[in-house]
Amino acid sequence: MMRGRSDGAQKKRLWTFVGIGAVLVVFLYMYFGSKSGGESALEYGSRSLRKLGSSYLGGDDNSDLSSRQEEKFGLEDGDGGIVSKSFPVCDDRHSELIPCLDRHLIYQMRLKLDLSLMEHYERHCPLPERRYNCLIPPPPGYKVPIKWPRSRDEVWKLNIPHTHLANEKSDQNWMVVKGEKIVFPGGGTHFHYGADKYIALIANMLNFTNNNLNDEGRIRTVFDVGCGVASFGGYLLSSDIIAMSLAPNDVHQNQIQFALERGIPAYLGVLGTKRLPYPSRSFEFSHCSRCRIDWLQRDGILLLELDRVLRPGGYFAYSSPEAYAQDEEDLRIWREMSTLVERMCWRIAAKKNQTVIWQKPLNNDCYMERPPGTQPPLCRSDNDPDAVWGVNMEACITPYSEHDHKVSGSGLAPWPARLSSPPPRLADFGYSNEMFEKDTETWRERVDHYWSLLSSKISSDTLRNIMDMKANLGSFAAALKDKNVWVMNVVPKDGPNTLKIVYDRGLIGTTHDWCEAFSTYPRTYDLLHAWTVISDAEKKGCSGEDLLLEIDRILRPTGFVIIRDKQHIIEFVKKHLSALHWEAVASTDSTSDPEQDNDEVVFVVQKKLWLTSGSIRDTE
Repeated sequence: MMRGRSDGAQKKRLWTFVGIGAVLVVFLYMYFGSKSGGESALEYGSRSLRKLGSSYLGGDDNSDLSSRQEEKFGLEDGDGGIVSKSFPVCDDRHSELIPCLDRHLIYQMRLKLDLSLMEHYERHCPLPERRYNCLIPPPPGYKVPIKWPRSRDEVWKLNIPHTHLANEKSDQNWMVVKGEKIVFPGGGTHFHYGADKYIALIANMLNFTNNNLNDEGRIRTVFDVGCGVASFGGYLLSSDIIAMSLAPNDVHQNQIQFALERGIPAYLGVLGTKRLPYPSRSFEFSHCSRCRIDWLQRDGILLLELDRVLRPGGYFAYSSPEAYAQDEEDLRIWREMSTLVERMCWRIAAKKNQTVIWQKPLNNDCYMERPPGTQPPLCRSDNDPDAVWGVNMEACITPYSEHDHKVSGSGLAPWPARLSSPPPRLADFGYSNEMFEKDTETWRERVDHYWSLLSSKISSDTLRNIMDMKANLGSFAAALKDKNVWVMNVVPKDGPNTLKIVYDRGLIGTTHDWCEAFSTYPRTYDLLHAWTVISDAEKKGCSGEDLLLEIDRILRPTGFVIIRDKQHIIEFVKKHLSALHWEAVASTDSTSDPEQDNDEVVFVVQKKLWLTSGSIRDTE
């Protein structure tokens, strides 16, 4: 009897263990099996993926965690029945991943880069098989960003939980931590008492009316290199000046992230070995305040790159110890730099205290008058000054076009008239003034239609950072002139190089290849406009899913995507809505949009605000 009871108990225990084991196997299969499609791409970094939490967040600043049932990943009706679409969620430590500026990738690929030339801060993209094919999670406690214009002066600390700059630059008034927020007093390395006073000082040095740096509309586009947290650019906006603020992902790695969170135009980049992604003659004014750039290196190649992107008569404001030569080394640098810019035909427009402002010549006369053999030389006639994607810098002076030389300037109207005035460089593309005006009017009507589709979802301050992924002539951005937004106009690198028209209109932008990741942090744009961008990627043989994941990476939670493309592309996007945690907002066809091409459909989606399970626990 005793033995019989013991054998029975053992059998019961055995069956219990078998049952538990079976349940565990099923659970592991369900949990990890859904991720197997994306995990094979995680060749570098952590293989640890996270699953979504059981809650979504609402759309305003004070949203609480709402109790919704966990949404299944991507079980959707396809043409052939049920089609499974899913994306894993990256590990939380990748919440700030910039795929083409990832130090871990550079280290693991063992790239032989010259650190003295800043090559490690330039773009190095993973091969398709090494990409993180997963959704980038927001950091724990992430909130919808503070709205512009308040965001210029304060952001949520949890959205960018990095306070080292506040400590490191505490004597320079870059930023201050105050409770749940990080506050930006407007200071900088060379303007502790505020960017507004510093900007007025520069305008005063140049004798501009009312100490306004826009010089009655003649200065509109500014390039701020080594921009810090972009307070200089942020304070220029009130003067109808838009700055492209540039800084690398260096030891102060979150500078550009702070700038974009504040709603200030900014871009991750470096003066290294490749040309800046801007065409020639893009900026009226450039600025460097203690930007830690060795302008004398490699025969002045970096200063010559700055010269390439400056317009005729453009200015370079340089605030640095060398400008007032405090010691022997500063004096040596100042002498050599002065000699270099003199050979480049720059002249000193003003010099006061710690700042010198040089001015570029208006035409080619000075270049032609230099003695033979003068260095740096003029660039060869076959050197296209507007070719920028992956093009190496050259230590040569870019002379002006015949038109600019004849008119002794760019021939552009003052701002804001230049936004709608056909620029002289239209002729480079064979476009007539009538074509330009028609394009402007077409996009004005299209943007009006977009806003009617978004009207139930947005208010006057909902959107701030906008990207036009295929800008063409910049007419989408021009139609938004009266909105309180700014637009990053992106011109694809393999299409017509119309970015110079964008800049001639007083707008800003960059060149890019949408088969690769964009040079920005995750969660930096409120709205993306994708006009045939996905179908263009399809024609090139690039992955549509990779592009959707990249759009999701750079889109802020609760942000919008306006997709204007062919019907089969819209159907492709719809199959991924659940996997991406996007919601359809509106859809139209050519019958409801008079300015819509017959084969194009407009589809508007909104990104949900979600947290991983771990983030929710951390938040609580």
